[in-house]
Amino acid sequence: MIEAVLFDFGGVILSSPFEAFAAYEKEIGLPANTIRKINATDPDSNAWAQFERREVSTEDFVLLFEEEALALGYELDAQRILEGLHGSLRPSMVEALSKCSSKFKTAMLTNNITPMGEQDLDEDVQKVVEIFDLLIESSIEGCRKPEEKFYEVACERLDVKPENCVFLDDLGINLKPARAMGMTTIKVIDPEDAIKELYEIMGFRTD
Repeated sequence: MIEAVLFDFGGVILSSPFEAFAAYEKEIGLPANTIRKINATDPDSNAWAQFERREVSTEDFVLLFEEEALALGYELDAQRILEGLHGSLRPSMVEALSKCSSKFKTAMLTNNITPMGEQDLDEDVQKVVEIFDLLIESSIEGCRKPEEKFYEVACERLDVKPENCVFLDDLGINLKPARAMGMTTIKVIDPEDAIKELYEIMGFRTD
């Protein structure tokens, strides 16, 4: 029986930062998916991972990320990449969150570089954040997806077992450990398809 629904934020509730990354790559003439390639190199210990655990400052991240890019043969502005992290709300996904929140426990599981409480959020985004029963943020916890501890923290604080959770994320690497723990997982590629799958699992009407 499902008791809780866990949502990633960027790429699920918000449009994906990968869209901004792709635009920047095109702007400066980098091959498609260069930024994702850099992030996939030493993914547990690279600049991005350290930044999401708040182990390095913004200034240090910029230097480290640009060094990692250069080591792979790419030159870029890491500050510009950070500017692309702020997506726009997906109304249909916000509606799905609200619907789930009315009957089930909900949590946001997000890898972020600054805690929500320290961000100058748009009013509409702030209202969405407040829908969640619980926020689990890498910048606060000192761990991040896909580390198993991150999911364990969410389950402990919601007082649910993994097998009683549904988790939505746009990255397969983040879904894999959740699925191994027993969670029902949904990969968000097309948001509307993901919502349909979620509603079927939760027993919501889709008409």
